Amino acid sequence: MDRIEFAKEHFGKLIEEQLKRIEKMNEEKEFIDYNSLGKITIGVVGGDGIGPYITEQAHRVLEFLLDNEVQTGKIEFKVIDGLTIENRAAQNTAIPSDVLEEIKKCPIILKGPTTTPRAGDPWPNIESANVAMRKELDLFANVRPVKVPESGIDWMFYRENTEGAYALGSKGIHVNDDLAVDFTVATYEGSHRIIKAAFDYARKSGKNKVTVITKANVIKTTDGKFLAIAREVAKEYPEVQWDDWYIDIMTAKLIDEKRRTDFKVMVLPNLYGDILTDEAAEFQGGVGTAGSANIGKRYAMFEAIHGSAPRMVSEGRGEYADPSSIMRAAVMLLEHLGKIDKAEALSKALDVCGLYEKKLNITGRTDGASSKEYADYIMETVKDPGLNDKWSSYIK
Repeated sequence: MDRIEFAKEHFGKLIEEQLKRIEKMNEEKEFIDYNSLGKITIGVVGGDGIGPYITEQAHRVLEFLLDNEVQTGKIEFKVIDGLTIENRAAQNTAIPSDVLEEIKKCPIILKGPTTTPRAGDPWPNIESANVAMRKELDLFANVRPVKVPESGIDWMFYRENTEGAYALGSKGIHVNDDLAVDFTVATYEGSHRIIKAAFDYARKSGKNKVTVITKANVIKTTDGKFLAIAREVAKEYPEVQWDDWYIDIMTAKLIDEKRRTDFKVMVLPNLYGDILTDEAAEFQGGVGTAGSANIGKRYAMFEAIHGSAPRMVSEGRGEYADPSSIMRAAVMLLEHLGKIDKAEALSKALDVCGLYEKKLNITGRTDGASSKEYADYIMETVKDPGLNDKWSSYIK
């Protein structure tokens, strides 16, 4: 077949896939009502590399905080194995079907990092498990908070999670040896729901400021669509201020001490959100200290934002991995369940232990605390009746 005709056929199939995806998106109208469930099952998916080590400790902390709910049968935890790179490679799939079946039984998921193969790795070129899970469960909103109280930073990022450059990231085409083409995609529903979620949060939280981030001056079709929909949604929220910035200058303004405190809630397409939230996490200690939520209408997944660090495991240092990021994700999990007091206690304990008091230090090696020792430190701090006063004294 002629290479141009082959490329046309390939592109046509991608269009058909996306039109079917739009139909499926439009079928799901309402968010799940947790009160309608007799019991909420929280799936604990360790992933691979350091994932099982840190996820186990976050699981321990959550069981400690939710002990009453577990004892009364309102909440149960279910450990789901099999999302390792070895199992995924053996089955040549991003998420093995039996693992996905178990995950879909859990409306709430705590997930450890997973390895995504890259060129030169000893694994087949399978899709990212993260990307696949977001698509399978339609987890359209990636929500990442960054707070540094003493610097006046209180940011909330709403990153579109199922479209953009990542939606078709494994489906580009080598037309010939000289030409490779990748694709990006934006839909009305996909853009509208993430932008509306950001405006909803801005209004409910009292932040009342949304910044829309694109590169619509150059990427005129897909980014242009995202920005046009933002203008449309903004009309529904006259009490919420909003502005728009281009991604390149936005990366600079986050480190501008005179401007960065102006930003409150930021909403942006998938790729830009991945980049900007990693930059933002550096302000509170790096990606190892940040967690994220992935929210859909039927499922919600909470995870660390860093990678699986397989080298640490191969060197026998897995048990010394820092669990702070996935514990920050656990804070968001508790908030999602409406356990605000418990979420606040865990958040403050993480601040005290990781940013201020630092009785134990995680170094990733035997000269530092283990993940388990650090989790014990966190739980002891949560139990401290003077936690609120201690936390307040540090941020003044």
